[in-house]
Amino acid sequence: MTTDTYYLPQGNEVDIFQRAAKKRLPVLIKGPTGCGKTRFVHHMAGKLKRSIHTVACHDDLTATDLVGRHLIGAEGTYWQDGPLTRAVREGAICYLDEVVEARKDTTVVLHPLSDYRRVLPIERTGELVEAHENFMLVISYNPGYQNIMKGLKPSTRQRFVGLNFSYPNAEQETAIIQTETGITQSIAEQLVKLGHDLRRLKDHGLEESASTRLLIYTAMMINDGLSEKEACLSCLAEPLTDDVQTLTAIQRLVEAHFG
Repeated sequence: MTTDTYYLPQGNEVDIFQRAAKKRLPVLIKGPTGCGKTRFVHHMAGKLKRSIHTVACHDDLTATDLVGRHLIGAEGTYWQDGPLTRAVREGAICYLDEVVEARKDTTVVLHPLSDYRRVLPIERTGELVEAHENFMLVISYNPGYQNIMKGLKPSTRQRFVGLNFSYPNAEQETAIIQTETGITQSIAEQLVKLGHDLRRLKDHGLEESASTRLLIYTAMMINDGLSEKEACLSCLAEPLTDDVQTLTAIQRLVEAHFG
């Protein structure tokens, strides 16, 4: 069983998720990188007292990777369930992180699980697995990365209850950083101000914003004795960009906040 994971609600997402779970409805979570989507799902798994199978989706992920495959062992061929099938049988949460990264044919296997049928057909064994009453399907993606080639079809999207995440406001983000790292409030507040300034650079050289996750990493390094400037450069600047001019701009912002 999943243990409790700290999560600070931004709105009514906890209530909506609980109601969806009660009605056995699948949930779609969209939001930028590092804003707390995965942490939220793990928090809710603990709150609902359910196990969770997390799959980090990628270009080569196939339906077979989710459902299962035949393997060869010492006694011959045997079937091994994939993470989706295990969750369906056990009554666990199956969380597909960044689902749009998976191959298009992969999402088709989700359709009979995300409507009134709640079944998983396993073509290779001929089995039709009825979902356990506590089974829950949760998917997430970053809309900022979406394009024509990588996006959920309307026929898939409309099977889910949707939650839209963003970065926490300044007060919430400060509280999160303090709770996660034990850093002083003054440094946490300054990191949040820096993070907000960096997010304004997203349309001016940065492909992705400075996430709450990166701010937490920075605070952890500072709390371990690394100087504020060094921590900001290694945990914020370098992970965000390789562009020399953008790195210089970030360095100036760091110096303005931690000069």
